[in-house]
Parts: sequence; C-alpha cells; structure tokens
Amino acid sequence: MPTAREIMTAGVTCAQENETLMDAARKMAELDVGSLPICGSDNQLKGMLTDRDIVVKVLAAGNDPTSVTVAQLAQGKPVTIGADDDSTEILATMAKHKVRRLPVIDGHDLVGIVALADVARALPDRPVGDLLDTLSER
Repeated sequence: MPTAREIMTAGVTCAQENETLMDAARKMAELDVGSLPICGSDNQLKGMLTDRDIVVKVLAAGNDPTSVTVAQLAQGKPVTIGADDDSTEILATMAKHKVRRLPVIDGHDLVGIVALADVARALPDRPVGDLLDTLSER
C-alpha cells in the first residue's frame, strides 16, 4: 500500500495567516489551485483556505477581501495525515471528515497535500469510487 509521502503533491505553497484574502486569491490564481494551506509565522499549519471560503464567507457576505486576513477564516484544527500513513488511513480519514484534500505532516512540518486526484491516480478504482460516493453524500 502506498504511503501519503509516495502519492502526495510536494512543494506546497502556504497562504500566510497575516495575508489578505485578495493576496491569497491571487496566489491561488497564479498556482491554478482551489485551496491553500494556512501557515503561521512559525511555519506550522493553521488550517485550509478554499476558493469557496473566499466566495461564500467573504464576497457573498459583502466583506472586503483586501481587509479580511487569511487567519480570520482558519477554523478549528485542520484534518491532516502523517507522511508515512498508508492509503487505507488516507481513505478512512478523507471519508470520516468528508474532505477532498489532506495536508501531509512529517513531525510538525507540512510536506505536501494528498488530494482526491492523487488518490485516484495511485489507487485501484473500487476504493476511490467508494470514497467519492462518501464525499458526495449530503
């Protein structure tokens, strides 16, 4: 069974918690991604920011993305996976928490992201299909 380290996307760029959402949105556009991990000044993971968060929680609420910081959208403890955890644990964690992206942690350091697409490329169709069914339930 492959580990998170083997299937993750490495070299992840963070949104710093003191950045504005406008800066984070520009970073998402430049990287062509829909989410960014939120990192603190200590380089520790503080949460995840998605393009949906920006639209629903800021723009649709009538707030100014140039004055709202990334830290203001970081909620609770982020769901993560260990770098050496295997694909069974990845599937179980994604299904349990209904997330499509898992930050990969080695010790206290963010080393990558396992996205649903990474899982789909690395694993057989059946477990990926089961995960997709779980994530699609409302």
